[in-house]
This record gives sequence, structure tokens and C-alpha cells, in this order.
Amino acid sequence: MAALRTLLLSVRFTALLPLPSPKAPAFLFSVGPHKLHSHSFHASAALRAAANPETSDAARFARKVLFVPPGVDPEEVTGDMVLPGSNIVIGPYAGHAQIKEVEFVKSSGRAKDCPRDGRPEFAILGRSNVGKSSLINALVRKKEVALTSKKPGKTQLINHFLVNKSWYIVDLPGYGFAKAPGSVRMDWSAFTKGYFLNRDNLVAVLLLVDASVPPQKIDLDCANWLGRNNIPMTFVFTKCDKMKGGKRPDENIRNFQELMRENYRHHPPWIMTSSVTGLGRDELLLHMSQLRNYWDQ
Repeated sequence: MAALRTLLLSVRFTALLPLPSPKAPAFLFSVGPHKLHSHSFHASAALRAAANPETSDAARFARKVLFVPPGVDPEEVTGDMVLPGSNIVIGPYAGHAQIKEVEFVKSSGRAKDCPRDGRPEFAILGRSNVGKSSLINALVRKKEVALTSKKPGKTQLINHFLVNKSWYIVDLPGYGFAKAPGSVRMDWSAFTKGYFLNRDNLVAVLLLVDASVPPQKIDLDCANWLGRNNIPMTFVFTKCDKMKGGKRPDENIRNFQELMRENYRHHPPWIMTSSVTGLGRDELLLHMSQLRNYWDQ
């Protein structure tokens, strides 16, 4: 175990990794009804490790700290298999990550009005003004695919963008301090939750968290709601090029992870990004391809 831990701590992202807790509480990111849930990358690996008395300490450490996908033996995980700025191990399902074309399909005011073609989709969710639209524009490398605004809460509908004619990026309304009447905010919350609970083709939620500020209760509450409802998620830390309030982004990320460990035995996948510098763009797309290809099988 010492050799693996030393190797992992030698790569540049690992100062941000939460250390295993000897008294970790119940795991919320559990097996659920959707296809991806029923073959949950992280949960199934953790359950196998717990059931196998011959699993080494190194493998248990990898499963607790890293996101280890199917097809990867935790006993053989090395630092160069982990995406920089993340806890994500890349396995045999990764590939076809480049975006060649993207088109806006529709905006929906209700979950039942969303496209019904069954294509896999990734929902982008986060606090108002966390940088959702900026991240989408950075991923597809087009400046105005998703509308950006200085005013929080600009996105008011569920917006579907078709990528490479095969899968969707879904821009959801931001939660928090949106510039809208209270009744409208309540409607947003209701139809967004309805979307999560009824989309069988939802591969994962990309939950965006602003790394330039200390952990926010509203982000933790959202993550815990997703976990309780068995919605697969990846934490995407945004604005990693900025610093507010005297703390570096890596310090805010570490603090956020420590709070998450109060409810999660095994941390969901996470990655650092910046729409300004391009940090994490290619790595996030590779991670999404891994999830998508596994979902498609």
C-alpha cells in the first residue's frame, strides 16, 4: 500500500485527494435503477473489495480514493493511469472523446417535453453563475453555443445540445440566487428534479462547484440529494484559475471533499477545470467518453 500511495501522491493532482477515513459513514452514491447505476463503476468495485478478504491494502486504498472503472484491476493502478487534476482512472472504455459538431436541439419547460430519442446525455448542473454555459462553450469550442450572462439564473429551461449526432449535453437551470421570482425558482426546482428522476438515458450529472470560493451549503445539499436518489455524478470544479477570499482553489476543493466524506464512503469522480485557461477540458471529455461507451454497451 505504501508504494501505491507514494506513487499516487507523486502526481500533480494528488495533494487534493482526501485520505481514507477509518470511520467512513454510509455510502450514498449507491446502486439504483438506471443502467449505469446497476453497474455502478465505483460502488460495484467497492462492494467487491469489501467482500474479498484477499484484496490488498493498496487496492482498497485505490478504490476508496480513486474512481476505478470496469476493466481496470485496482491492484495494478499506477499514477500515469489517473487523469491530471482529478481522481479518475482511465480504463478500456475511454475513447472517441473529441467533439466534431454540436447543434442546439430544443429548450423544454417540462421534463416530459425533453427529446425522447434515447440518446445518452450528460446533465450540467450547478449554482447560478458557477460557469455552466462557459464550460459548455469551452467543451465544444464555440463561443455562443450556450448563452453566458453576468446575471445569475439566465438559463431558465432545460436545453439540449446534440453532440456528434450521437449524445447530448444538457444545460439545466442554475440553483441558488437566480434573478427570477420565487415562484419561478420553485418551478425550476420541480421540473429539474423531475428530469433527474425520470430520464433513463441520463448517463451522469456533471455537478459544477466553484473552486474559487469556500464550500457552499447549497452545493453540498444538491450533491447529497443526488446521492440519496442514486443519480450518478461527477464533481466538476470550475474557476480553478481564480482565487477569492485568500484561499487557493486547491484548498477550497480539499475542504469541499472533507465535507463530502461525511456522507460518502467513496468519493465520486471529480476533476479541476477552468474555462479561461482550458484546464481539464480534454480530461473531462475523455472521462465522459468512458462513461458513455460503458453506458452504450
